[in-house]
Amino acid sequence: MFKKILVANRGEIAIRVMRTCREMGIQTVAVYSEADANARHVRYADEAYCIGKAPSNESYLKMDTIIDLCIETGAEAVHPGYGFLSENAVFANKLKENNIVLIGPTAQAMEVMGSKIASKQAVEKFGVPLVPGINEAIVDANAAMQVAIEVGFPVLVKASAGGGGKGMRIVEKKEEFLSALQMAQNEARSAFGDDSVFIEKYVGSPRHIEFQIMADNFGNVCHLFERECSIQRRHQKLVEEAPSAALTPSLRAKMGEAAVNVARSCNYTGAGTVEFLLGDGESFYFLEMNTRLQVEHPVTEMITGLDLVREQINVAYGLPLSFKQEDLKINGHAIELRVCAEDPFQQFLPNIGKVNQYLVPNGPGIRVDDCMESNMEIPIYYDNMLAKLIAWGSTREQAIERLRRAIKEYVITGIETTLSFGEFVLTHDAFLSGKFDTHFIQKFFNPEEMKNVEMTDEELSVLASAAVSFFMQNKSENISAVSATDHSESKWFHSRKEY
Repeated sequence: MFKKILVANRGEIAIRVMRTCREMGIQTVAVYSEADANARHVRYADEAYCIGKAPSNESYLKMDTIIDLCIETGAEAVHPGYGFLSENAVFANKLKENNIVLIGPTAQAMEVMGSKIASKQAVEKFGVPLVPGINEAIVDANAAMQVAIEVGFPVLVKASAGGGGKGMRIVEKKEEFLSALQMAQNEARSAFGDDSVFIEKYVGSPRHIEFQIMADNFGNVCHLFERECSIQRRHQKLVEEAPSAALTPSLRAKMGEAAVNVARSCNYTGAGTVEFLLGDGESFYFLEMNTRLQVEHPVTEMITGLDLVREQINVAYGLPLSFKQEDLKINGHAIELRVCAEDPFQQFLPNIGKVNQYLVPNGPGIRVDDCMESNMEIPIYYDNMLAKLIAWGSTREQAIERLRRAIKEYVITGIETTLSFGEFVLTHDAFLSGKFDTHFIQKFFNPEEMKNVEMTDEELSVLASAAVSFFMQNKSENISAVSATDHSESKWFHSRKEY
């Protein structure tokens, strides 16, 4: 097994990966920017090195610096987490050239699945359902309009590269098509350096369903069931759950088989996620594949009992999967809320600042993956997700109850967060009934109504008790200069330096 792994990321995912490494007896190397000098992931690692200034292109995206650091520290492998270099084929190739293992798929698989056009062409050969449209880059605008007319409006113009809603336009009628096409191409060129776009039929009110897959180097590919990711703002997920209330066992089997075929279409290895749009009835369509670990992977871990990071590391080392498809069963239900530093009352605008008090909930079925501490400034340079709050229950109803309770116990002061939005979702009839789609926020979320909701005496009491608990905990910790869990006497303390 690997003796040392460099984690090329920051925040909660860096800590998440390092925890599994610690359990496996693997030493970890952290990298950090000047803005993250006092971050928890830096203290948690066995060694930590500053690799540049705050902007990511001057630190976390410096491929050659990270590779040089691997060589200097003796790190045999790199775990990229998600974001930053996690889906960068150039980085994957550079690691291979230097005999460093990437804990992830091959560069070739990244390139195929990193292009929405190339990925559609690849999976089509394996019989995976696709949304009707053009599966190649548009070169003739007028010819593309004719296809749009044949497919039927509304249509969706989408950038081949990237994601997050950039380079995407919904076109309701043909008179708007040419201008929308031009705008999508301009935005794609600006955001991704690639103005390739394609068109497909717009699926009006779909659900966003994704399947976790794992594959090894021996041809074994399994799906680990689905995650429901339909509650989104600006095409980015906020609430995820597993399993989905919308899938029957037969539909789950069909979509799972399609997800496995997507992985086979690019000879995939490691952990990946295949995303689908679920339309009316049991119609579903391939959307894209993310060639990395997902933010929402904990809900899959909670219902399967697997450690996906451990599986990633084992596969990268050359071991076969530790399970077969028939071994996997869904145990209970799990829901995750992304706790982001943004204001739901102000169109989810980022709310960066200083976190004054920070106290996480706990108790039966509750998991928090985070990187926060009290009195911590949130850097403006990176994603504003502070934590992931996950609840597990034997039933969907119990998972919802536990997550609501955990939200009430979560103490974050000094900034606005999405905790209040999570409470709204978990009490809404559409969510409780399981009858919702990707337009949940547009249809149901009215911030003005939320402002009129007052806390009960019981809720205020919970917050007061939590605050007292936090004060006593903080007071106790301050008596001791640095706790043992902060590695004050570890190798990190002696080797931390600029790089």
